[in-house]
Amino acid sequence: MTDQETPAYPMERAVKCPFDPPPQLKSLQEEGPITRVRLEDGQTPWLVTGYDDQRTVLSDPRVSSDTASPGYPNASVAKAYEGDGEAPQEERPKIGFILMDDPEHARLRRMVTAPFAIKRSEARRPAIQKIVDDAIDAMLAGPNPTDLVDAFALPVPSLVISELLGVPYADHDFFQENSKVIVNLDVAPEERMTGMRNLTVYLDDLVGQKMKAPGDDLLSGLVGRVGAGEITRAEAAQIGVLLLIAGHETTANMIALGTLALFENPDQLALLRDSDDPVVVAKAVEELLRYLHITHNGRRRAVLEDMEVGGQVMRAGEGVILPGDIGNRDPRVFPDPDRLDLTRDARRHVAFGFGVHQCLGQSLARVELQVVYSTLYKRIPTLALAGDLKELPFKHNAAVYGVYELPVTW
Repeated sequence: MTDQETPAYPMERAVKCPFDPPPQLKSLQEEGPITRVRLEDGQTPWLVTGYDDQRTVLSDPRVSSDTASPGYPNASVAKAYEGDGEAPQEERPKIGFILMDDPEHARLRRMVTAPFAIKRSEARRPAIQKIVDDAIDAMLAGPNPTDLVDAFALPVPSLVISELLGVPYADHDFFQENSKVIVNLDVAPEERMTGMRNLTVYLDDLVGQKMKAPGDDLLSGLVGRVGAGEITRAEAAQIGVLLLIAGHETTANMIALGTLALFENPDQLALLRDSDDPVVVAKAVEELLRYLHITHNGRRRAVLEDMEVGGQVMRAGEGVILPGDIGNRDPRVFPDPDRLDLTRDARRHVAFGFGVHQCLGQSLARVELQVVYSTLYKRIPTLALAGDLKELPFKHNAAVYGVYELPVTW
């Protein structure tokens, strides 16, 4: 293709369809599973739109998550995670292990796998239920209408991850504001790097405090590994930054966006609200994860060795982008994919990725969403959008898709 023929990426959503992937992505998927796209910096990585091909690439060791690999599609947020490019490599703040390859990725990830295991996440269900109930109580006691994001969607996962990590929730304004800066694609790179430094210094201070007085939390567990010489203090702080950001940003956006999608599909909302069956709730969560897919700018990789995908050879040193939002709308896997159907078996979605980099916190996120979606609409059965869908501020300019505000009434 010529530069004029190569479609630009990322692509814009249709104004009237804020829950759907961009129409151009759908057209590209219909034309074939893989094509070239053009990034703002002039790079022309491969775009993989087919569900099966995405899973193939994500599970292949011949692709790299390391932003230093030749050909890596340099997303601005990823560069912010790298920190100050002028500083020595060892002094740059990083985002834990998600932008690393094995064996280093696996070494660090294993150190925090246990707290996110299915049984451990399930054991947190009663505590999460109390957090959700308390947040609803506070919302009902406050103004009506209110902003569901500030009153409920953001506080709930922030409290959950704070308690798991051992981060004082009293500092939530600080870490939430810095997280917003880091994931905002419209913010200058220098500002995002400052946000990363702020959180890195904050988590490093917390690690230092827990070295003197460890508790029963994830950061204290990492401190034990620092003492054993398994990781450095800086690595412990970097892992803390990753888990703190990912632990509240993603779930908060799913809570708000999922609620809005249910408002727009009242028959599906009624199905969820009127059921006491945990199986129905669990299926609803998986379908909402498939239907919405908030990581909307594609997982990015660099090709390390020549490999064939979808009938096309990708060469070593080329970049590849895998937009899960369109992968989750592949009609060959999910019939009638643009319809929200809470009875659908959507467990095979790629909302949490696939392969070795599959989301570490997915079990905890599932429990949180199950508790939220099974509680909020029962406790407030008249909950409704207070305003016009067309006037809502969607996060088109953020690394995590959602709404900045969601005015609700009851």
